[in-house]
Amino acid sequence: MPDLGTVPLLYNARPRLTVDGTAQPDLDAGLMALTIEEDFDGMARCEATFGNWGTASGGIGFLYFDRALLDFGTPLRIAIGGGQGAGAVFEGRISGIEGRFPKSRPPEVLVLAEDRLQDLRKTRRTRVFEEASAEDVIRAVAQDHGLTPNTDIEGPTMPIVAQLNQSDLAFLRTVAANVGAEIWVRGDSLFAQSRANRPTDPIVLTYGQGLHEMRLCADLAHQCSKLVVGGWDPGAKEAVESEAGPDSLSGESEGDTGSSVLDAAIGEKVERVIHPLPISTAEGDALAGAEYRRRARRFVSGDGIAEGDSRISVGSALTFQGLGPMFDGDFTVTSVRHVFDLERGYQTEFSVERPWIGS
Repeated sequence: MPDLGTVPLLYNARPRLTVDGTAQPDLDAGLMALTIEEDFDGMARCEATFGNWGTASGGIGFLYFDRALLDFGTPLRIAIGGGQGAGAVFEGRISGIEGRFPKSRPPEVLVLAEDRLQDLRKTRRTRVFEEASAEDVIRAVAQDHGLTPNTDIEGPTMPIVAQLNQSDLAFLRTVAANVGAEIWVRGDSLFAQSRANRPTDPIVLTYGQGLHEMRLCADLAHQCSKLVVGGWDPGAKEAVESEAGPDSLSGESEGDTGSSVLDAAIGEKVERVIHPLPISTAEGDALAGAEYRRRARRFVSGDGIAEGDSRISVGSALTFQGLGPMFDGDFTVTSVRHVFDLERGYQTEFSVERPWIGS
């Protein structure tokens, strides 16, 4: 179905800011530029630029350098968009304040903010979890930071999971990646789910309508017919060899996968990965499946620009129309930038991937 009407032809593109729980219409009016970025590997981060000169405290001067409104650690929430595309695109805390003093226009203030994953990034430690699954570890780290864990992943119980001089964020992403899960936060909730289990309704984008620009590439460079993980199980005193192939995609493909195109065009290519640490067969199976899916999903990747839509976030599903049979269909968003300025209004820039091409 077409995406006409998803975003109205005319709507108020100016973002709506809430600072420490209170709406700030004056701050909205003074906003000059906004960029909100998020990807699978980092945290959501925000840059907002405001005019910083005007009537203040009965005189003319700087508006925000007194830190009464914009201060370090202050909660910041931003909503934007119109129609079905309206909603919150950021929720976090102010972490930086930059003064700007241009030659040809009044002073400005740039506010930097990050979501709650900032707490995990700034906590570095060494510790060991015994007889724990990835889900057990993720829930424990979430609770360490006062976050509510929301997990839906599968994985074996491991004798030891070691965090060696890593930030909690880097550690969690490694643990999650080893079982094919992804980490993100919304407000005070930390989510850890496999891509197949992430609840999302596809957003339809049609080239020439809601989708302004698109670039997509199908590339066999890092594809393999199957992937084998080798290692050693000290408990069983035997070698481990776990294999993963197209079956690991579990319904993600609706066409020709990178493996099938590779086999037909060039021939079977088996990729082998030797794991440097002791692993069990169950851990090897999980690692092989996760690594195969990571590579397979990069078969088709690209980036685009759409009319601003707050629903487009990392992990959300986009359904493209008007790109031809090779590239029409469902993709997963891997990074997103919500951008507002006084010249272009509100646009959403994004990157996507999927493991198949159409016939």
